[in-house]
Amino acid sequence: MAEAAPPRSVAGPLAWARTNLFSGFGNTLTTLAILALLAWAVPPVLRFLFVDAVWSGTSGEACRPEVVGRPVGACWAFIGEKFGYFVYGSYPLAERWRVNLVFALAAFGLTWMLWLDAPRRGLGAIVSFGILPLAGFVLLSGSPLLGLRPVPTALWGGLLVTIVVALTGIVASLPLGILLALGRRSSLPVLRYACIGFIEFWRGVPLITVLFMANVMLPLFLPGDLTVDRLVRPLIGIALFASAYMAEVVRGGLQAIPKGQAEAAAALGLTKAQAMRHVILPQALKIVVPGIVNTMIGLFKDTTLVGIVGIADFIRTIEASRADPRWSAPMVPLTAYAFAALVYFAACFAMARYAGFIERRLAAGDRNG
Repeated sequence: MAEAAPPRSVAGPLAWARTNLFSGFGNTLTTLAILALLAWAVPPVLRFLFVDAVWSGTSGEACRPEVVGRPVGACWAFIGEKFGYFVYGSYPLAERWRVNLVFALAAFGLTWMLWLDAPRRGLGAIVSFGILPLAGFVLLSGSPLLGLRPVPTALWGGLLVTIVVALTGIVASLPLGILLALGRRSSLPVLRYACIGFIEFWRGVPLITVLFMANVMLPLFLPGDLTVDRLVRPLIGIALFASAYMAEVVRGGLQAIPKGQAEAAAALGLTKAQAMRHVILPQALKIVVPGIVNTMIGLFKDTTLVGIVGIADFIRTIEASRADPRWSAPMVPLTAYAFAALVYFAACFAMARYAGFIERRLAAGDRNG
């Protein structure tokens, strides 16, 4: 009897590629097409970003092909020269340690809240959502009582403003969205229709219109001796706008929970409020994690619109910097926008990866439970 051929390997890189990339005619054709597209697109991008890039220089002359004598890619010298402005805007140089301290406090609070196994996470929520925002506002704005020089918000800019706007919108929209979703499902007609009207109004108005209304119309509804800071106005508008979308995401999760869950909670003697807090709402939020993160990512990218109402966010500082005549070179605008794209991609990709980690963690808990 002839010897049989050894079985094909079921482990290792080759086995994985055979199973996932070349398992059939269609899969193989798709894989080859994608590899061809990558071979066409990736080398020029790498040449622009790294191989032909200019890493040092004090003006746009360093990024001109006729001066350098070779093809020029990304002008990273421009990014290095303007990096401080991209991060802090016009915040006074001597006071930028306060911005760095606020960034460190924000990182501490986020780490405490995002680390699922962190100790005393209840205390962390109080610190992150109550104490740290107040401390950050005092540090950035200044306080003569604490010996901190006042810095008006007109001097804030760059990533500082982008992070402030994004974190404010994200932190405010989630609890407001949950309350609006619960109110829309309320048995009280007045409350239900009020929440429906609020949600439909804000969802039916473009964000750019909301920003213009917050910047121009809001002061008209206030007494003459009362003013609202020019940065606080878009913060309020973005928070209300995002909360309407977050409410619909949460409502979708609530509708996905079977009625039997509420009936079982009532059978155990829980009130409606207790059943909602301990049984229904946790399951609903678990279901809509992708939708919540998607809304947060969209909100983070929509912060670029605040530049339209005169707020010097990250994109607006890039626009102002690339108009500097000292850095007039063909590749400077493209480098500036490539840098902005990389920054936004890194932030959004990090949020998406963390959401994926949460989903896998919850799925593993469901299987083990």
